[in-house]
Amino acid sequence: MSDAALGLTMLGLIVVVIMMGFPTAFTLMGLGMMFGFVALYDPAAHWLDNKVFDLMVQRAFGAMNNDTLLSIPLFVLMGYIMERGALVDKMFHSVQLAFRRLPGSLAVTTLVICTFWGIASGLVGAVVVLMGVIAMRPMLNAGYDTRLAAGVITAGGTLGILIPPSVMIIVYAAVAGQSVVKLYAAAMFPGFFLAFLYLVYVIGWAMINPKVAPKLPPEKMKAPISPAVAHIAASYSRFMLPALLMAVLMPAKALRSGIEGVQLSWLKLLGGLLRTLVPVIIAVVCLGVTWWYVTIYSQQGSEAEPVKVVQLMQKSADTPAAASPQEPVEAAGLQELSGSDGPAADEADKDEPLQDMSAGEGSEAPKAEPVPGGFYTGFWVACLIAVGLLAWYYWKFDAEQYEILTMLITSVMPLGILTFVVLGVILFGITTATESAAVGAAGAFLMAWQAGTLDFQRIKEAVFLTAKTTSMVCWLFVGSALFSAVFAILGGQRLVEEWVLSMNLSPIQFMLLSQAIIFVLGWPLEWTEIIVIFVPIFLPLLQHFHIDPMLWGVLVFVNLQAAFLSPPVAMSAFYLKGVSPSHVTINQIFAGMMPYMLIVILCMVFMYIWPGLTLWLPNYLYGG
Repeated sequence: MSDAALGLTMLGLIVVVIMMGFPTAFTLMGLGMMFGFVALYDPAAHWLDNKVFDLMVQRAFGAMNNDTLLSIPLFVLMGYIMERGALVDKMFHSVQLAFRRLPGSLAVTTLVICTFWGIASGLVGAVVVLMGVIAMRPMLNAGYDTRLAAGVITAGGTLGILIPPSVMIIVYAAVAGQSVVKLYAAAMFPGFFLAFLYLVYVIGWAMINPKVAPKLPPEKMKAPISPAVAHIAASYSRFMLPALLMAVLMPAKALRSGIEGVQLSWLKLLGGLLRTLVPVIIAVVCLGVTWWYVTIYSQQGSEAEPVKVVQLMQKSADTPAAASPQEPVEAAGLQELSGSDGPAADEADKDEPLQDMSAGEGSEAPKAEPVPGGFYTGFWVACLIAVGLLAWYYWKFDAEQYEILTMLITSVMPLGILTFVVLGVILFGITTATESAAVGAAGAFLMAWQAGTLDFQRIKEAVFLTAKTTSMVCWLFVGSALFSAVFAILGGQRLVEEWVLSMNLSPIQFMLLSQAIIFVLGWPLEWTEIIVIFVPIFLPLLQHFHIDPMLWGVLVFVNLQAAFLSPPVAMSAFYLKGVSPSHVTINQIFAGMMPYMLIVILCMVFMYIWPGLTLWLPNYLYGG
């Protein structure tokens, strides 16, 4: 059997063995060792002197020397600490009250919490299980269709692996030699756009067929009003903004409560007024930061950068990147292992993505870009819209709305601030992804400690699960590094490239072919196997077809959402089945998930038709 045939046999065998249930990482290493031993066998040398053992050591060291992977345990720890700290229960209740007047309010709340919690944790299994415990029974008890309840939990729970900070993006960046920071920026809008499409589908289904999501009874749509808030509203005005303003300016009436259990002070009144103004403060901060960044910070240029940024070699979408310092060493090692400077060495050079695995870490300096032409008009339009929305919100801001806002502030705002800080410092080039992950993990500890829900047992569980997940990812990288090197030495990569190029495909045809293959692979395989085994096969072909690797990568991220929603290995369905009532069948869960697979495809169509959805933000922040 020729070397190329051995390579293709090796590629097909990995799928069969994984589907048989063998661990992916050790399957990759085992097949890499077996086929590598055959490829590098020298009859004149002792079998212990086979070069495959040296190759294994080189590849293992190269994978473990990858700085990009340092952020994975920190982001995973951040997610597990928040999940073990049980911080989502109060959040679900407060958000449900905030959206109580929307059609399918429980489903909408579930989707919003899944998106928000997924961003903070980045863990698919944990989010699906947690939301299954919290939201599944309330939706079923309220008369919701089982397919709607199951679909919104499984689809919403997978968004955490797409919207930054995401472990999947870090793994792809390490495999493809891309910048984690740029990929985070590129995945931001598509992730939220996919969540928006899910939301439109849920609300639309509930409006067309109200029977699938009946309205909640009145008693479940009211927030309890505390005696102190009721006293202030009765003393001044039923609308809380003028009531609290008058209470701060003229506190005598409020302080003479005479009601048992009501103890007010001027500082408490001032605190209540500040809580009332939180929506205004958020709007002002968001608009102010946008104005400052676009018109001031981004115009300073490289000479006035306030942040010293680590400059690392990045692969460009349009031009070949400079060679990584590790590449000559790796290529030389493979030439020596193959025993000659012939074709095997040339084929080994094509194992480029994993040779350049260390190129993804580092912070990106925002480049000096001119102020977009329509920015000023758009900014003032946004200001008018914000003023209009705030006026509409405060027009009926009574005691009940005040209590809901207070619950949102205490349950949602800490997590929102942490998420904003973690993403902001990455996107603005202040820190690397690893440093930002450390900030996020420390913030998660502080949040759980402040909530009083964290003890030694839960910390031990979170650390153990973090070590387990991190070990899995690291072993995957060691196995995939060895597998890809042997595959390249056998000429498998060259054979695949020649086969694709012989088809004379246009760029759009290649894009459709590659994404269709990944979509089909998502049915039997997990995203980890697809990223570390099959994505490196397509990466060298992107330059030939002039396809931006960042755009292609984000399309893969969105495409892999279907891997969690596609039978028979739809892990989200099995996660949910484990915590659902016994009368909920796996077929009902599968039926609820299927429409979201079509929505994923629709999102990919939008991304291809409108590449700016993916590329505008990284190009604006870091230059095109």
